[in-house]
Amino acid sequence: MKILLTGADGFTGKYFSALARAAGHDVIPLRADLTDAAALSAEIRSVQPQAVAHLAGIAFVAHAHEEAFYQVNVVGTTNLLAALVLLETAPECVLLASSANVYGNCDHSPIAETQAPAPVNHYAMSKLAVEYMARTYMDRLKIVIARPFNYTGPGQSEIFVIPKLAKHFAMRRPSITLGNLHVEREFNDVRMVCDIYAHLLEIGEPGETYNICSGEPYQLQSVIALLSKMTGHDLQIFVNQEFVRTTEVRRLCGDPTKIQSLFARHGAKFRMPSLEETLESMLASANAGK
Repeated sequence: MKILLTGADGFTGKYFSALARAAGHDVIPLRADLTDAAALSAEIRSVQPQAVAHLAGIAFVAHAHEEAFYQVNVVGTTNLLAALVLLETAPECVLLASSANVYGNCDHSPIAETQAPAPVNHYAMSKLAVEYMARTYMDRLKIVIARPFNYTGPGQSEIFVIPKLAKHFAMRRPSITLGNLHVEREFNDVRMVCDIYAHLLEIGEPGETYNICSGEPYQLQSVIALLSKMTGHDLQIFVNQEFVRTTEVRRLCGDPTKIQSLFARHGAKFRMPSLEETLESMLASANAGK
């Protein structure tokens, strides 16, 4: 299958590209700027993709320029879908990577796809706007929406907390400065997420939204304790209140029932490395980069 991939040079895109190619797919990275509608349309006409994995976008919640969330995530995705509907043969599937951050803070946990979204930051609001906008194209495109919960792995930027911690433990640094230590998240493996994405391009039901999650959350303090045990190193933790966001989502844990049921109906499976396996690979990558 010829897959057009946006965000091919990003953290997730690199893993997805490697996995899809290993499975025999032809992965074509999109090179046009998503905000350049004319260049985007021309490249899509040239590629004539059979499927699209749209992974590009601004993913760091604390990004300095709030307007960029809407310009890239919303306008860019609109340009992409507008170009795809002009193709003589529509793609078999268009996978849009949204985010579990659209759920915001809610009392119910784990969170199922039926939970009403309640975004509390611009990143999440831009992702929800993408979802609603995409529904205006669902009569012409086979769109599947994925809401990944937090995930990590080797190669993720150290602006994110888990790779930052892994690097500090691998380097045996004496201390680290963090924000809120009391958040609870799933910390899934990027390989799990990409495996599910690749399957969704083939078995995802058009118009449906799927949580990409394990249902296994961890307190950040538990991750720190596990890294300490794995490395035999104690790290002094300092909290900088400037790193604590007032719109912080306190607990984010997904209900994987819908995605598990989809895979079971199709006799498909996805790999789900343990947190310890993920952290081991991140520590090894950090040590290799010393």
